[in-house]
Amino acid sequence: MAETASRRTFITTLVTGFTLATGPINAAAIVTDSSGLDAGEVSVPVSDGHIPAYRARPKNGRHAPIILVVQEIFGIHEYIKDICRRFAKLGYYAVAPSLYARYGDPGKYDMDHIKQLISDIVSKVPDDEVMGDLDSAVAFARNEGANTERLGITGFCWGGRIVWLYATHNPSIKAGVAWYGPLRGEPNALRPHTAVDVAPQIRAPVLGLYGGLDTGITAADIEAMRTALDAAGNTKSRIDVFDDAQHGFFADYRPSYNGPDAKVAWPRALAWFAANGV
Repeated sequence: MAETASRRTFITTLVTGFTLATGPINAAAIVTDSSGLDAGEVSVPVSDGHIPAYRARPKNGRHAPIILVVQEIFGIHEYIKDICRRFAKLGYYAVAPSLYARYGDPGKYDMDHIKQLISDIVSKVPDDEVMGDLDSAVAFARNEGANTERLGITGFCWGGRIVWLYATHNPSIKAGVAWYGPLRGEPNALRPHTAVDVAPQIRAPVLGLYGGLDTGITAADIEAMRTALDAAGNTKSRIDVFDDAQHGFFADYRPSYNGPDAKVAWPRALAWFAANGV
């Protein structure tokens, strides 16, 4: 009974500013303004209540294609909001639902308490709930006039794994871009499948963008995913590795940011969406 009660207590607002968990903000952090956009926090109805989300869309662009933006482990903070605005500037309806809303506020954890953030919040989020919340974000976008026939998904780190999973879950997805999302690991009751496990069920072309210097996602992990995709006959998905990049190489607010590789990867991601009908 206590669990049911706690699950219905939602965090109702998003993280303010950048996450504290990665320390000082990189001077290279990109700031995208909201000129010409309808951008800000919205409330998305889900199966057991409402969750906050950040949504950005062109002011004069109805029936815009949709990009679901899936958070890092740090939740929906300024970086993820900025990603949404970057997509909106290009004509997309971008929405990032707060997938931790039932479990706590990731914005209150600093860089000395990342393990606590993982144990308190991240480890408690079940995959099936995430899939349902993303479905709800799509429904919300549809109700706002966005074009669900041109639906894409992108995610970073924790969210990169979710991209692979959601590409097996929603047959309406046209394409996904997974930024350095974990590919293998130890399954459990809340997260029963790895990306490698679900490779045979992936329904949409997914582009994986990974760092060759990533100590958490190894070359063996990437090779295992490539092998699983090949075995499944999935010739439309692929993984690109940036040899001199670390995990988080696209996160311009973090020390891991690799500007040259990020400036190659972003157009590649946009081209992937365009080539696959998003």
